[in-house]
Amino acid sequence: MRPRQTRPRLLQAMLDAFRLPDLRRRILLTFGILVVFRFVAHVPLPGVDPDALQQLFENMPLLGMLDMFSGGAMRNFSVAAMGVYPYITASIIMMLMVPVIPRLQAISQEGEAGRHKINRITHWLTVPMAGLAGYGQLALLQRADPPVLESVAALPTVAMVFALIAGTIFLVWLGEIITEYGIGNGISIIIFAGIVAGIPEMIGSGFLAKEQFGGLVAYVLIALVTIVVIVIFTEAHRRIPVQYARTVFRSGRMYKQSGATHIPLRVNTAGMIPLIFAMSMVLFPGMVASYFANPIGADPNLANHIMNLFNPNADMPMGLFYWGFFFVLVIAFAFFYTMVVFQQQDLSGTLQRQGGFVPGIRPGQHTKDYLDSVIKRITWAGALFLAGVAVMPFLAREITDVQVIQLSSFGMLIVVGVVLDTMKQMEAQLVMRRYEGFIK
Repeated sequence: MRPRQTRPRLLQAMLDAFRLPDLRRRILLTFGILVVFRFVAHVPLPGVDPDALQQLFENMPLLGMLDMFSGGAMRNFSVAAMGVYPYITASIIMMLMVPVIPRLQAISQEGEAGRHKINRITHWLTVPMAGLAGYGQLALLQRADPPVLESVAALPTVAMVFALIAGTIFLVWLGEIITEYGIGNGISIIIFAGIVAGIPEMIGSGFLAKEQFGGLVAYVLIALVTIVVIVIFTEAHRRIPVQYARTVFRSGRMYKQSGATHIPLRVNTAGMIPLIFAMSMVLFPGMVASYFANPIGADPNLANHIMNLFNPNADMPMGLFYWGFFFVLVIAFAFFYTMVVFQQQDLSGTLQRQGGFVPGIRPGQHTKDYLDSVIKRITWAGALFLAGVAVMPFLAREITDVQVIQLSSFGMLIVVGVVLDTMKQMEAQLVMRRYEGFIK
């Protein structure tokens, strides 16, 4: 008998995926759309000064977060400079407004048709959000010192805003094509592609700093440990046992049967939304103060002090205040967002309607109180995890004294989350066709 040829599990799963015509078509379609996205990300708007734009990015860290959601397109200020950030903002607004507005709440309860209506409203809301964000970015570029974009007349400004809106809608459309016909969540994969595209430049900057070789090694170790922790907490969940009682008829008689299952409550239910909220809140005072601050060389006023206080790159102890405030905000938003999402799910009501119950807990209000207490306890672990990841760039910089590269907590969360989600979808596709997947 010929010995069986063995290959690494991951390699064998990739080969199995490419042997299946429909799965191979999905993978190639996803890669093709990402190539189109990278071409669009390098089509700049006219009149932008690249050197002044780079200097503006160094002075305003908020632009780095927006550049991440644009997939790196904002750093070139291309037609896709706004990226999918307006769509994400519109989605968050809709998520918060659905439980508040009765009409939207009724639409959301209409099943698949209701979800399509909510999605359509989100798309329409994306257009004005992209227009406002685009006009704000153009105004910011014109007021920068030195100006990144020269002042133009009203008609060219309107044309630029429409071009930015079109770029955002085009990226959202590409993302939805990936979601429907490709592999993974399209919006997340577009953001993922932009982050990964910037890794070679970051690695090159690190190798140029040869005099800090020991610090770079420590920096890499911190990054690897952070990735492992992100994977652990992303997959961590608490299983709540559930019993279902049902009645069946056999031979004209009624019998009662029971089945056991569980409800997985994620430790990090909020995902990275608390990081986005906290980052926006902690950078907003410094961004507003920058419009009223005295120029460099003049006597500093109150606005200058506020800018230094809310500057993530400030020296100690100013930097300690910024990162400490950021840490507390992430924890607060993690609890707020988790409870909002958990209340919308109404797990206790769903269990009661389906005849399910938690062993030892009475249905109804008692089950609701029990689930609330469990989610609050495990959210402490998820909130502290998110807050720790949020301040990891500050800790890595202080420990290693490496300034040439920046560890992005947003980027690491997105990359790990997208990789895990895509692997699970590939796993499901392979298992459905009776192949072994990536995950053992």
